[in-house]
Amino acid sequence: MALDWVKIILVESAGPINVGSVARVMKNFGLNHLVLVNPQCDHLGVEAQKMAVHAKDILESAVLVNTLPEALQGCTRAIATTARIRDWETPLLSPRTALPWLLEEPQQPAALIFGREDRGLSNEELNYAQRFVNIPTSSSYSSLNLATAVAICCYELAQGVEIHSTDNTVLLNKMANADEEISALSRHSGYESAPLDVLEAYYQQLESLLLDIGYLYPHTAASRMEKFRQLYNRTQLQTREVAMLRGILRQVEWVIANPNNHEKS
Repeated sequence: MALDWVKIILVESAGPINVGSVARVMKNFGLNHLVLVNPQCDHLGVEAQKMAVHAKDILESAVLVNTLPEALQGCTRAIATTARIRDWETPLLSPRTALPWLLEEPQQPAALIFGREDRGLSNEELNYAQRFVNIPTSSSYSSLNLATAVAICCYELAQGVEIHSTDNTVLLNKMANADEEISALSRHSGYESAPLDVLEAYYQQLESLLLDIGYLYPHTAASRMEKFRQLYNRTQLQTREVAMLRGILRQVEWVIANPNNHEKS
């Protein structure tokens, strides 16, 4: 069963050998969608194609974008990999614990994000994910090669799909049909999980308003907004809920801009 709804996103990957190896392991485990954010190497060069072996098609179909938000366009779930212990309430999870979450909504695009070979993902880039994966390694040598990290995560994803597909087939087919019906109704009614680009637009509007009213200050805005992102990411907001929140912000903005027209009820 191909993991057609999961994107593998590499941020500013510098090594063509790594990129080619990533394409190969993706094909090994049934993943087809590679997205390269501002790549620092030629993903179609000789070295990359040599390492890809029979997965050259994944390199050729790779999508190139300039920023991580562009790569996450349309995704409703995103997991980022990181080796750092962060001072966040959101815990770092193992691949086996975290990655099945990407399999829960196979009809919705999802993303697994990997950072640079030398320094991983920045704090700002980690803000775009809802969950975080750390691959446990030996304390005597904790540095893990990018392609190896991708391989471990792809394997765990494939195992999760296999477990789902080898259970009671009849029951699963019934569940799939029911899920499809529910999903169609949800999409029609606005109950589906909000895409990450929709959430990002809300965060930008919220930050702008909080700066305007003096709740946030420019020099601390980024760190304070991290807390809001963590809060909302834990709730898994629906599209209609984001629309409601943005409506509230628009009304507040209107009242601020038109104080004389605002009448108390």
